[in-house]
Amino acid sequence: MAVDGAGKILLTASGDGTMGVFNIKRRRFELLSEPQSGDLTSVVLLKRGKKVVCGSSEGTIYLFNWNGFGATSDRFSLRAESVDCMVPVTESIVCTGSLDGVIRAVNILPNRVLGCVGQHLGEPIEQLAVAPGGQLLASCAHDQKVKFWDISSLGSIVVDEYRKKKKRGGPLKALSSKAAGSGEDFFADLREEQEATAEATTGSDSDSD
Repeated sequence: MAVDGAGKILLTASGDGTMGVFNIKRRRFELLSEPQSGDLTSVVLLKRGKKVVCGSSEGTIYLFNWNGFGATSDRFSLRAESVDCMVPVTESIVCTGSLDGVIRAVNILPNRVLGCVGQHLGEPIEQLAVAPGGQLLASCAHDQKVKFWDISSLGSIVVDEYRKKKKRGGPLKALSSKAAGSGEDFFADLREEQEATAEATTGSDSDSD
């Protein structure tokens, strides 16, 4: 759920793929958005309250204009299993938590995945929170740990409207030294396991000869 700065409108994300709009002061239900293809799992306000951003179980971020809640104005698909939770860091940047355990920093309009803030080693992210002052991000997951990440550099990132060509499926950029070991090479463990299997297979073939 999210409430606007005036404390008048309550927005809710629902498992049926819709966003609900409630008028708190008048104590009445206003409207329901058109349903999306996946469950809406989280909702935050950005751009000084002019944009509503919803995460979904399919890994897509849906954007709504303020006072245009009936239909989405834009959508942005992340290379993630889901967007289970979100927290705004600036008026344009949110941090998202996913089933794959990766915490991504995402810029909204222009829509870009900035990189990896950190991860919980494949454990689903349950919740994210920004500490007072906006310098630290706290995360908790199924590994029963609360971790803290330095996000002080996110506020100084400027995203160009021009999108550079990027190789699809490349490694996620690490945004801090702690994230470097996890986010820079997300599939390192899998590759090491495959290499070890290949070496073992090669060794057994040479022995048989």
